Amino acid sequence: MVLKYEDIIPTNPEPGVTRRILARGGNMMGVEASFEKGAVGSVHRHVHEQVSYIVSGSFEYVADGVKYHLKAGDSYYVEPNVAHGATALEDAVILDIFSPQREDFL
Repeated sequence: MVLKYEDIIPTNPEPGVTRRILARGGNMMGVEASFEKGAVGSVHRHVHEQVSYIVSGSFEYVADGVKYHLKAGDSYYVEPNVAHGATALEDAVILDIFSPQREDFL
């Protein structure tokens, strides 16, 4: 699958957050989430495995009640059903990879 960035229709799942579904197939899905400073990705949990990479900016990230300060170049892994969320400390972008695909995002 080849997907051109300019053809992706963004959504706004939470105030100050823009989500773009990137390439996906089989059991994998890529997602770009852009956050305005102060925007919150509410604490949530899901059955999917997730690997995330901070492309730019910084976040206060919480996983299973533990807080972390993450900046560009940092990454994290989320096991299925672990509560996690993030607040942007400045304008920031995260690249998320999910397995299996997040059907709820489609």
